[in-house]
Amino acid sequence: MDSSQRLKIKGLLSSPIDLQPLLDEIPLGVVILDADRRIVLLNRAFEALTGFSPEEAGGIPCYHILRSRICIKGCPALHMPEGSEPTCVESDLINRDRMLFPVRINLAQLKNHDGQVAGFLETVEDMRPFRELDTKISKAYSFAHLVGRSPQMEKVFQILPVMAQSDSSVLITGETGTGKDVVAEAIHQASSRSKGPFVKVNCGALPETLLESELFGHQKGAFTGAVENKPGRFRLAHNGTLYLTEIGDLPLALQVKLLTFLDDQVVYPLGSIKSFQANVRIVAATHRNLEQMVREERFRKDLLYRLNVVRIHLPPLKERQGDVRLLLDHFLNSLTAQVGKNIKGFSNKTLHILKNYLYPGNVRELRNIIEYAVNICREGQIQPHHLPAYLVEAKPLINNIGSIKEQISFAVQSDLDQQKLPETEQTWTRLERKMIMEALVKTGGRRSKTAALLGWGRSTLWRKMRQYGID
Repeated sequence: MDSSQRLKIKGLLSSPIDLQPLLDEIPLGVVILDADRRIVLLNRAFEALTGFSPEEAGGIPCYHILRSRICIKGCPALHMPEGSEPTCVESDLINRDRMLFPVRINLAQLKNHDGQVAGFLETVEDMRPFRELDTKISKAYSFAHLVGRSPQMEKVFQILPVMAQSDSSVLITGETGTGKDVVAEAIHQASSRSKGPFVKVNCGALPETLLESELFGHQKGAFTGAVENKPGRFRLAHNGTLYLTEIGDLPLALQVKLLTFLDDQVVYPLGSIKSFQANVRIVAATHRNLEQMVREERFRKDLLYRLNVVRIHLPPLKERQGDVRLLLDHFLNSLTAQVGKNIKGFSNKTLHILKNYLYPGNVRELRNIIEYAVNICREGQIQPHHLPAYLVEAKPLINNIGSIKEQISFAVQSDLDQQKLPETEQTWTRLERKMIMEALVKTGGRRSKTAALLGWGRSTLWRKMRQYGID
């Protein structure tokens, strides 16, 4: 098309402007079709996508140039009654070099002065960059319900899919609230056992006599009160995964029975002379230092070796650089969707508080804080007064070295200080005990409210109070 034939747009600006240069500035592929869907005009981006120049494509039916799947199934232009709204579809495109890639196509009617359809305006957007970005995000930021982008979590995301395909025992370690339960379930769901049961047992929640029956089952009459047969969790988890959380609280006698099962995969119910073969994968988790417990002869070394075939350590949230903000947005989006609220985000002051808090309860505490804020927020943004009182009114644990030293120096002294614990464990023990004491003071000693304030279950609070000698 020479200069004398250039199409002009009049009445838009003070002087007429050329249509073709205007279309060429649009970063999307743009093509104008006549009423018979023949190409009248196309821009530079459309030429780059398809490989066809304006001279080659002019007057050719669109489906010979676009060559998309929707052209075969039925062109949207054929199903657009007069006066209909623009149509958007996601499909694909085969360019001149026979490359197939995803595109998003928008189609709108062009009408004349009489309101009749005179042609069509079609835009074509290359979706390859978005698909690549989605792939990167899904690989780097999440696995199942785990979310993170720190180097520590990226290593976890890389090993989980590979480890899930194995039947080896798994030991998950990390502080309370770091997501050990989520990792255990993610391993099960990504494994070949995903169709089988996922059975969880808290080894610290029951006394030894009940725990043995709960795990291995019993025969009727095996002990006083055994009025019927009980299958036990190993039998219930047959062809699936048995998740033993708080494995560090497992009594020594039961550690022997668990070790026996790991060796021969055979379960002996209490009071029974018959055994059964259980096809069960063991995943165990603990927040304790099992190596230290082995040195103190509170945990069997051979059991540690059998459980420690594959080990995953989940770092505390304060060590996961960049994950706090990602988790804040993640939980805000999911929780607002659950309660049906339209909360846009956090105020700057709120973000400052949340990003600098130490989170001794880790991801679980962070989620509980956001859930609390979402429930009481009646505004478009979460403000500091929507946060739990202990974050705003009291001096929070701040995530910097100076304040940590200050907190440790004022920590409540107890007989735990006299125990010969590793320095890192001693520091955490003192901080956790002080945190429980402060929460009890704020709630007037009411344990249920204290547990809710800390983001724990009541049994967890009771166990930790007994552990630290808090009456």
